This record gives sequence, C-alpha cells and structure tokens, in this order.
Amino acid sequence: MAGHRTLEPGRLVIASHNPGKVREIRELLGPFGLEPVSAGELGLDEPEETGTTFIANAELKALAAAVASGLPALADDSGLAVDALDGAPGIYSARWAGETKDFAIAMRKVHEAMEEIAGEEDSDRAHFVCALSLAWPDGHVENFEGKVFGHIVWPPRGEKGFGYDPIFRPTGHDISFAEMEPAAKHAMSHRADAFRQLVAACLKG
Repeated sequence: MAGHRTLEPGRLVIASHNPGKVREIRELLGPFGLEPVSAGELGLDEPEETGTTFIANAELKALAAAVASGLPALADDSGLAVDALDGAPGIYSARWAGETKDFAIAMRKVHEAMEEIAGEEDSDRAHFVCALSLAWPDGHVENFEGKVFGHIVWPPRGEKGFGYDPIFRPTGHDISFAEMEPAAKHAMSHRADAFRQLVAACLKG
C-alpha cells in the first residue's frame, strides 16, 4: 500500500458501546484535535462480529460505523489470550462475559479453565491484543495491532480498569492493570501500542 491516509481534525466515531473502552480511547485521542463521539451516542447498531481475527472484527465494526454515520470511524477489537488455554478466550473475550457482559464471570471462567491444567510450567503467561481499524465512509481502511505481555493473577486485583484488567499483571510490574493509574496503563497497554502505530501513520503533525 502506498502511504497511509491522514485523519483530519473533526468528529470521529468510536465504534463501540463499551463505556470503559470509549473512555480509554477518548483519553488517547485527546491531544489530536479530534471530537470523539461513540456509536452508542449516535444510536448506531452493533454489527455481529463474524470475523476470525481481531483485525477482521475491528474492520467490520469500523466500516459499519463509518458508512452509517458518514464520518470516519475507529473500532477496537481486543481481548485476552492465555498461553495455557491455547490463546483463549481470544476473539471471544467479550462473549465469555455472557449476555450481561459481566467480566467477573469471564475472569472466573479463565481462572477455572487454568485450574484444570494447573502445574504446567509458565501456565500463567498471557497477553492482551488490540486491533484498531480506522475507516472512512468511502471504504478506505487502515489497520493496526498492538500487544502487551504479562501473567494472569488470582484473585482479581484493583478497581481502576475494566474487562480482564484485574487479573492481568504486565511483565516487569507487581500490580495488575486495574491497580494502575490510567496514565501508567496507557503508557504500556496493548491499546497504547496500537495507537502509537496509528498516530505515526495517520495523525501526522
């Protein structure tokens, strides 16, 4: 592909109905002259996530929001991949939380699945993946993927994060993502990694 398309200042749809994710993306976009508005605020439907990869799901969400709103749209598809569970829950991370999106349930499912294979070496290793897809109403898409590595902890720790943050301790730290101040998490997270790539490619100047 010859070069990246620059995202101009103005309104940008965040193609998510997850308040925690929307808040985090807004904070990351703060310095760039963009006016983030969530898909939920615009009353946009959530498309069915039929992709088999994080990138595929992010792209279908971004394109759906861009076409429906007539504005550029940014979608994030992210999840937790546990080494000992062969990468699960992976792209199904949100589904493990059930219809009510209760991540206390999802975290317990991870813990119970890991308990069944306890004793294996390095069985607590895991990483978060974040795929970002930036789409325009004309169908142009830019994709980026970031990761952060760490370990699963139990019981859950901290109240600051969302999703699986309370059971994820990043490598080199002794506290979970949910125990960190937002600025500290943003400096190292999978979402921050993907955003650095997006900023370098599409938010010049």
